Amino acid sequence: MVQTFSSHAIAPAAVLRGEGAWAEAFPKIRALCSKPLVLGRSSSTSGLRRQLFADLAGTGLTPTTAQLRFDCCEQDLARLNLESNGCDAVIAAGGGKVLDAGKLLAHRLSLPCITVPLSAATCAGWTALSNIYSPEGAFEGDVSLSRCPDLLVFDHGLVRQAPPRTLASGVADALAKWYEASVSSADSSDGLVQQAVQMARVLRDQLLIDSPMAMEDINSAAWVRTAEACALTAGVMGGLGGARCRTVAAHAVHNGLTQLPACHYAMHGEKVGFGILVQLRLEERMGGNRLAAQAHRQLLPLLRQLGLPVCLDDLGLSQASLSDLQQVCSFACREGSDLHHLPFAVSPGALLEALVGAAEPSPIHS
Repeated sequence: MVQTFSSHAIAPAAVLRGEGAWAEAFPKIRALCSKPLVLGRSSSTSGLRRQLFADLAGTGLTPTTAQLRFDCCEQDLARLNLESNGCDAVIAAGGGKVLDAGKLLAHRLSLPCITVPLSAATCAGWTALSNIYSPEGAFEGDVSLSRCPDLLVFDHGLVRQAPPRTLASGVADALAKWYEASVSSADSSDGLVQQAVQMARVLRDQLLIDSPMAMEDINSAAWVRTAEACALTAGVMGGLGGARCRTVAAHAVHNGLTQLPACHYAMHGEKVGFGILVQLRLEERMGGNRLAAQAHRQLLPLLRQLGLPVCLDDLGLSQASLSDLQQVCSFACREGSDLHHLPFAVSPGALLEALVGAAEPSPIHS
């Protein structure tokens, strides 16, 4: 019998988490580099990045800085490739797109990568994957990396300074792990994939319980569990399950929505959370899945409670034309899209119906 081998980039080489994790990271950072490039983007985190830079300089390192002009895109990466001359590591500090850009830049330059999430909005600080966008913010594709970051520093004190909206967005993105993996991979015979799917179920259950309390009190144990679930644990599923533990319609809807400039203000997880509702609607109406209707009724109130978008109006698309929405659906249904991991075919027309009706109450089945 021929043995089939697979390769997994499961986790960062080292993870530091908790209050004061950044200060505890200095010895590990010094062991990795002497001239790191500190990469960021948002003006709202510029003060934090200046402090990180000063801290690094105070430990005897010689850091330099660079700032993204756009989301993680090829034009920025080409520029940063030139600006990084002489640097011996990349420290990406910020949200998911900054972390993705830092990972990809380090990958292409064969340099150590250190991720410092400044919010819990995604698990990008953990994973061996980077999403690529156009300069206008439209999703173009993803790139698999050879390994996860060499060091992830998840400092609770840094992350607590992020707006509450970022944590709600992270909850939606992490919840999608279950709703997508359970559809694409629940029947897998691979033990690691099975375990990844079950971890996603446990992650969902924890977030259903903890996330409302976490949003109310950033000093609670529920906040710690929720923030780490979104930024750390959610990354484990992709590492264990690999390409076979796939994203499905929720992320495909996100990718389609990014094609519309009117939707660019919405965060990654906000679009993904809306995409979960769309996926459940498709499973219910096209797949005949009664459990999907039940899941929809369970999830919809939580998303509303967390202030997440549940309909096109919430996403700023109340004035979107039919042509705009058809563009979203055509992109989400393009060849090779994650949408096609659903166990049934979905046309752009069917997806459009689900988009429009994403927040409609599900019928009660006896």
